[in-house]
Amino acid sequence: MKKIMILSMNIALVISAIFGFGHFFIPYVFRWHDYLQDVPKYIVVSVDWINFFFSLLLLGNSILLINYQAYIRNKNSIALSFYGFLVFTYFCKSIITFVYPWGVHYIADLIEQIASLFEFLLLLLPLIYLLLQGRDTKKATA
Repeated sequence: MKKIMILSMNIALVISAIFGFGHFFIPYVFRWHDYLQDVPKYIVVSVDWINFFFSLLLLGNSILLINYQAYIRNKNSIALSFYGFLVFTYFCKSIITFVYPWGVHYIADLIEQIASLFEFLLLLLPLIYLLLQGRDTKKATA
């Protein structure tokens, strides 16, 4: 079970890093600026900055967590907190993709929803395992 959780964590963190890296290019791939022609320049700059810093934080946090996996597995409270926050981030992303989908195309929305849920579960399972690991499963007798 431990090997499965380690593998799940590795896969999830690598996927998260790929998402972070890929987000640097999202505005250009999906031509965001074509939709922002009639808005003030400060809105365009704000969207660019938000995307850049989101990408930087997601990529950087994922890489740091990949490097500090041993601390996470040893239940270091700081490393586990950062990992837990990444899990929470993907939990929120999963919820928002279902509540407020892009609306571009049904298939694209479905793929985004499945990918978000899959990434969240890949991250969540090791966290649950780590939090339950070491607990005494025997019932206390009165």
